Amino acid sequence: MLKHRTQVRVRFGDTDPYGIVYFVSYFRYCHRGIEEFLRNLGLAPENTFRNREEKFGLPIVAADCRFLIPARYGELLEMETSVTELKEKAIVFQFRFYRPPETGLLAEGTATIVAIDHTWKARPLPEVVAEKLSKAQSP
Repeated sequence: MLKHRTQVRVRFGDTDPYGIVYFVSYFRYCHRGIEEFLRNLGLAPENTFRNREEKFGLPIVAADCRFLIPARYGELLEMETSVTELKEKAIVFQFRFYRPPETGLLAEGTATIVAIDHTWKARPLPEVVAEKLSKAQSP
């Protein structure tokens, strides 16, 4: 299973009044992790999330996150992104956040993406996306 690592510096705007990463910020980080994961596979996010030419989109339809240890303004986090499920019409990404060089888990979550056509109906994943993700899943 392919795992991609992305470093994230916690910025002031990512925190609550106490200097702790605000929960919404984790979802922005997760989206960035998906973008970098796709880019690493040779899939440009700007043509993958919404492809007008081929008339498909890949919206996030569900997301969750568990917060275990607070992260603070100024810290450098490392996010590990992987695909845990690859279905005919959907992809489930998993995220794990660490504070290097520590190995303790700070937060973890998932995001589910579903392929849609230009009428917003679910459709099979675009062939190029499914092919590249399948290869990434292979041991």
